[in-house]
Amino acid sequence: MSRPTLRRALSCVLSAVAIGTFWPVVPAVNAVHVPPLSQLRVRNVEVASGLDRPTAIAGLPDGRLLITEKRGTIRAFDPRTGLAAKPVLDIQDRVSETENERGLLGLAIPADFARSNAIYVAYTRTSDEAVTLSRFRLSTGKEEVLLAQEHAEFGNHNGGHLSFGSDGFLYFGIGDGGGGGDPLGTGQNRNTLLGKILRLDVSRACGPLAYCVPRDNPFVGVAGARAEIWAWGLRNPWRFSFDRADGSLWVGDVGQGRFEEVNHIGARQGGANFGWSCMEGPIVFDQTRCDAAAKYTAPVFHYQSGIEGCAVIGGHVYRGSRFANLAGGTYVGTDYCSGTAFAVRANPDGTHTSATIGTFPTDVTAFGVDSRGEIYMVDDIPGRLHALRFERVRPQSKVI
Repeated sequence: MSRPTLRRALSCVLSAVAIGTFWPVVPAVNAVHVPPLSQLRVRNVEVASGLDRPTAIAGLPDGRLLITEKRGTIRAFDPRTGLAAKPVLDIQDRVSETENERGLLGLAIPADFARSNAIYVAYTRTSDEAVTLSRFRLSTGKEEVLLAQEHAEFGNHNGGHLSFGSDGFLYFGIGDGGGGGDPLGTGQNRNTLLGKILRLDVSRACGPLAYCVPRDNPFVGVAGARAEIWAWGLRNPWRFSFDRADGSLWVGDVGQGRFEEVNHIGARQGGANFGWSCMEGPIVFDQTRCDAAAKYTAPVFHYQSGIEGCAVIGGHVYRGSRFANLAGGTYVGTDYCSGTAFAVRANPDGTHTSATIGTFPTDVTAFGVDSRGEIYMVDDIPGRLHALRFERVRPQSKVI
């Protein structure tokens, strides 16, 4: 490595450490060493039950998982002792679940959790239904509200997913405000946080804000645009995740009724416009919302809503060690209604390969990874936690 390159690398590491959320990058598995998707199968193994409408999973450094429940509670799962009965946090008194898509929606664990004992959650609050981002200290239960986005007109499309990127910043997804067909016109409006993924520095406050806007956010200083925005043109980015090997972002965006989609952009591709509500999946949804000068980022995977499913549930790229030779570098997600387990792989030439690799239970609401990179998922009404297992299916020999 040249000295300038080394200096740049060290600068990135020191910057991340300075904000207390350094996220170690895992080595990528060479695609040559994994079987083609046609030979990969996934299955789920139930490891816990008794959850009350789980909505999100986040891994703790000690190997435990924290699981949010829609009503406003967070439960801990330890692989050695199982699901704890007593919540580690109970905020039912401030969480509104008046609609099916409202409640405690998202959870993220900072890299300095062992020192700070802080977690970040997103929920719809009882006072005004706003989609609210807060920091809680688990040791005291003390809450600090960081951001609240008005969301009272419609009860659906709240988004609410949270995740720390490899850059140490917190990413926060918010839906388009609800209703059908983007009635508020937010998807292509950069002057609102609705229908966006935000990128925030939550390690400090800036002026009247309880957070800071990173200086390299794409719309900093742009008139008529909110500086917090990282990506836009989204309908309801219910679940997104980062590939721990390259920092790229994978977004499952729930469709209007014709297509469900998965989007994929690089770690530095801030400002990507995914097209809603001009586009839905690969086709035009509303021509009046389109801009001839705009550059829309097409999905890397899509399927027909109403025929092959009803709501995409974004997953994770597998970067664990147990199944690295089978599934390393493979993105796995599903659909809430069909339970189809689909896989997507990014190819070196920028294209993507996809396949169906199994069947999950229906009603899956979220995926998450533990500290070792192993993937888990939860289902809604049954309230179960499942671990994913991968296996290779050998192609059958042809009979001559």
